[in-house]
Amino acid sequence: MAEKRRREIRGRIELSGYVEARQLAAELGVDVSTIRRDLDVLSRAGVVQRTHGGALPMAGAEALDVPYEAKKLDRLAEKRAIARHAATLVGDGESLVLDSGSTTYALAEELRSRRDLTIVTNDLRIAHFIAASGGVRLLVTGGQLIDSVFTLVGPQALGSLTALHVDWAFLAADAVDSATGVMNVNTVEVEIKQAMLATARRAALLADSSKFDRRAVATVVGIDRFDAIVTDAGLPARERKAFGDRLVCVPVAGRRATSSASSES
Repeated sequence: MAEKRRREIRGRIELSGYVEARQLAAELGVDVSTIRRDLDVLSRAGVVQRTHGGALPMAGAEALDVPYEAKKLDRLAEKRAIARHAATLVGDGESLVLDSGSTTYALAEELRSRRDLTIVTNDLRIAHFIAASGGVRLLVTGGQLIDSVFTLVGPQALGSLTALHVDWAFLAADAVDSATGVMNVNTVEVEIKQAMLATARRAALLADSSKFDRRAVATVVGIDRFDAIVTDAGLPARERKAFGDRLVCVPVAGRRATSSASSES
């Protein structure tokens, strides 16, 4: 029974991407604790990736869209380390556009004590955080809401970006490949991300190491567009060279790098 249930769980993860333990328990008629044990077994077997409250396909599989509530606590230490480095790129009085995402949200947190910044975003969670913190000139794009990820998209969001000129664009990614570039799991955000890049003199990609060596349905832009690609030191050394000098691999407190390479490349 357990083996059959675990095959069913694995199939659901491969089909839909993120699965929540509570939902699986309800659908399969077992306790949440049973599902958590199943997910732990599958994780140890290397066929799924455990997250806060559920599981994802393993790295290397095609990326799939994940609700914000599921991903906001996943790899949080890595995201905060990436955000701390990204914040050092921003000078006082500069302007920047923040893409929607949990890593860019972490950057907004790092910038909360800064003053004289202008921040543009299409992420309602980021906008709410900045508005509550104060001290920053905030511009929020209009547009239609993708409610599961709190992202504004569509012609109105696109139009509000085209007239802007900022110092930095900070983009998130669903998948990153040295040859294909930055990829997204849906097509509706691609034009928005491209418009963000078009507004900026400089651009940085913020993506934790689990996003590398993955594929997604829509290509956003090649890696050559970025002045900096910031990830964590968990990115294997064999994958770093292709990104060149623009790649920065930041150390994460309490984590060991996956190679003997330096913590920053």
